[in-house]
Amino acid sequence: MRKVWIVLLLVCFTAMAAAPAAMAATDKININTASAEELTDLNKVGPKTAQRIVEYREANGPFKTVDDLVNVKGVGDKILELNKDRLTVGPK
Repeated sequence: MRKVWIVLLLVCFTAMAAAPAAMAATDKININTASAEELTDLNKVGPKTAQRIVEYREANGPFKTVDDLVNVKGVGDKILELNKDRLTVGPK
């Protein structure tokens, strides 16, 4: 009986430890409101590219779609595809 409790406790602790990571993975980054620092959380987006995204947004207005991100110098189709499921332009 003691082994069952130990296994059950281990399963619970593992699930609790994984929960924040799973929740963070589902959080989307709004490319119309994110700071340059927040944008560096994206795959293959460093500080320079993140700053270009912010500057592009300030100069051209909000992105209409996530696909518009490729208009930013340094962001190509590959970077877009790596991050597309994590991006949003906000509520429609």
